[in-house]
Amino acid sequence: MPCTLRYNKVQFMSTQNALLTILVEKINNDTLVLPTLPAIALKVRKSADDPNINLNGMAEVVGQDPSLSARMIKISNSAYLGRQVKVQSVTQAVTRIGLAQVKNIATALAMEQLFVSKNEVVKKYMSMKWNDTIEIVANALAALMTYQKETGNKNLALDTMTLCALVANIGALPVLTEAERHDSVFANPTFLDVAIDKLAGRIGGSIMREWQFNDVFITCAEYWRELAFGKEDVSYIDFVRLGAALAKQVDNPEDYLNAAQAKGIFEDVDVYQTDEFIEMRDNAKTIFA
Repeated sequence: MPCTLRYNKVQFMSTQNALLTILVEKINNDTLVLPTLPAIALKVRKSADDPNINLNGMAEVVGQDPSLSARMIKISNSAYLGRQVKVQSVTQAVTRIGLAQVKNIATALAMEQLFVSKNEVVKKYMSMKWNDTIEIVANALAALMTYQKETGNKNLALDTMTLCALVANIGALPVLTEAERHDSVFANPTFLDVAIDKLAGRIGGSIMREWQFNDVFITCAEYWRELAFGKEDVSYIDFVRLGAALAKQVDNPEDYLNAAQAKGIFEDVDVYQTDEFIEMRDNAKTIFA
């Protein structure tokens, strides 16, 4: 290797390590800038936690955001909910989705607002991470629906599953935001891949705590990449992992598939190649289209 190339590589690795150190220090010191939940999602979640809220009241809150209103109507008419009769209003949509589910669905629909950037390199990564996340969500939902159909087990809710899978890559956002702040050195594809791989889980858990989400979401965001972490019972994190494996969003998908099979989530992996599964997965994608 020519001396100049060797020097440049060493210099890059040194810079990369220094920047990773900066990120870790900011995490440890609670100074890393974490994303804030979109305002409409905060309003919906706060309203949903009000014991006096009713369907009309929730419809009024959702109706404050035209984009969310339109998407709520769209999802209430989608194959995701398996309904044939079309609804036309926000009140009808909220009624169909239900107060218990609208909190997570509204949050999920609003989260795309977070994956934006003015820096071209970071913008590309934001878009890529959002698209990757949707692939995880769609496969996780289809896998859960397949599991429910084959086992009759309805302990896991689709709205919670949607949001659990959607926060899988939330920890990448502060890394990308930091890259935008120091674009001359941070916004390098190689560095971003390494930083996200090393830190996204830990940061994701911090974001979920900052947003005051419950332990289900904290666990999924922080530990889904770690197969050694888990419970004996089938849980949401298992389907996040399975969704990521089916979407080819992990380095060794076979390990994740084997873990899911060992838990009895499926008998034959070919179940995820059927027309029925593909249709469910594609229907789930339309939620965010």
